[in-house]
Amino acid sequence: MNFLTHDQTSTKLKPNFAMYLWALSVLLLGFTFRTSLEEMFNVWSNVEEYSHGFFIPAISIYFLWLRRGELDFVKTFQESLPGLCIVFLGLAIFVLGGLATLKTVEQYAFLITLTGFFTMAFGLKGLKVGGIPLLFLVFMVPFPPFILNNLSSKLQLISSWLGVEFIRACDILVYLEGNVIDLGGYKLQVVDACSGLRYLFPLASLSFLCAYLFKGPLWQKAVVFLSSMPLTILMNSFRIGVIGVLVDNWGTAMAEGFLHDFEGWIIFVVCMVILFVEMWGLSRLSGRKTAFNELVLIPSEWSEHSEHRNPEPKVNHSVYLAIFALLLVAFVSPSIQGREDIVPERQAFLNFPLQFDDWQGRHEYLAKHYLDALKLTDYAIINYVKPQTGESVNFYSAYYQSQRKGASIHSPKSCIPGDGWQITQFGQARLENVDVNGKAFEVNRAVIEKGDSRQLVYYWFDQRGRDITDEFMVKWYLFYDSIAMNRTDGALVRLVTNLGKFEDTASADKRLQEFMQDLVPQLPAYLPGKS
Repeated sequence: MNFLTHDQTSTKLKPNFAMYLWALSVLLLGFTFRTSLEEMFNVWSNVEEYSHGFFIPAISIYFLWLRRGELDFVKTFQESLPGLCIVFLGLAIFVLGGLATLKTVEQYAFLITLTGFFTMAFGLKGLKVGGIPLLFLVFMVPFPPFILNNLSSKLQLISSWLGVEFIRACDILVYLEGNVIDLGGYKLQVVDACSGLRYLFPLASLSFLCAYLFKGPLWQKAVVFLSSMPLTILMNSFRIGVIGVLVDNWGTAMAEGFLHDFEGWIIFVVCMVILFVEMWGLSRLSGRKTAFNELVLIPSEWSEHSEHRNPEPKVNHSVYLAIFALLLVAFVSPSIQGREDIVPERQAFLNFPLQFDDWQGRHEYLAKHYLDALKLTDYAIINYVKPQTGESVNFYSAYYQSQRKGASIHSPKSCIPGDGWQITQFGQARLENVDVNGKAFEVNRAVIEKGDSRQLVYYWFDQRGRDITDEFMVKWYLFYDSIAMNRTDGALVRLVTNLGKFEDTASADKRLQEFMQDLVPQLPAYLPGKS
């Protein structure tokens, strides 16, 4: 009872002092998360897909300011308790992200902690008012590289295919091989920059904003937001198709320089117009004959429902606890984030054996643009052949001594279609005759085709002594081991063998598994385990 009485008297502090305490909290929040925020600003400045990030916090602040008349500072510790719990949760996630040096985790932790402070100040009622503007801040956090890479490769393939269909509809002979559009005299490659991501992220942000302001039921708001993905794909594919038609008629200058970028801006503006037409159509579907200029809420409409008052700053004991927690985390975070990866000793792939039993190998090498994209530490590409039978197996392994700062393993499942191959069979195979520590070896198994060529592919991820087939489990163990072991090294291992014209897959499976019996015992010297 005494605690509650003391807590309630603490809210009688002068408004100026309360305002200074809240200002101090915000400054400490920024100081604690400074390295994560700096990283985010750098991405906004240097990565075109996220150049819209600078506008997101400004828009959120603007909408919170519009609704300030609906907010009031809470008075008691009990009202602030949910917010304080959210703050502690955000700081705990921040510490975990720091231990794993995953900036994306730290940046989401910042949003959680910020939401906690907002809830501490205005309570759960205030969170209902400011929840959507705060949720909008999610769009300013860059995706992790592995998600970005996978998403980009899939969008490239879809956009290339739809773009080629548009070109064919214009009665132009065209051939598609992976991400390369062959027009006969010209070849266009749909690179990462043409995947549509630079439209998708800004358009997703805009569609979320439109859904928030749209005067329609919840399901229509959801449709407006979710339509951003198919709209981006269709319009980007249309853009690729138009470029293909222009190149076929007037040469490659149509796909370069100012004209290429200008076409991109036109497509984005068209996407915005289609979004508003979609909202107009949905309003008509509901039987409302809404004028175009009345589809969304405008600031004056919010003002009609607010009391035009500025809430008087108040504080209670929760603020002091939050400030103490911020100071503690700010003090320990430099030592956490300054950790360097433990890099285990290993042999270089340059020394990898070129002969196993009857297998004889020959090194091959990656081109520079592949090395720049993969950001690997060491790799091996060796073609093994049995001279007596002519059978061949291609061995490829990419090793990363650290996967913390943007460098991560590229999954063959995403890369194979980009080279023009079609995956006709995919699954996991348990190889009973390949024994590792008394257990049968498990691999991802794929049959791929391109034209008349067929290949059988095995691959797996060697991660600090674990042989993993699932990509998401790779990321989970990467997060876990970075905290528990302070290690993020790992590798991809891939084996490929050609399938003869009349050869069944069973004989190719047998060939790869016999090869693996010789290969797998050699790998630990080059791909370190747990110890």
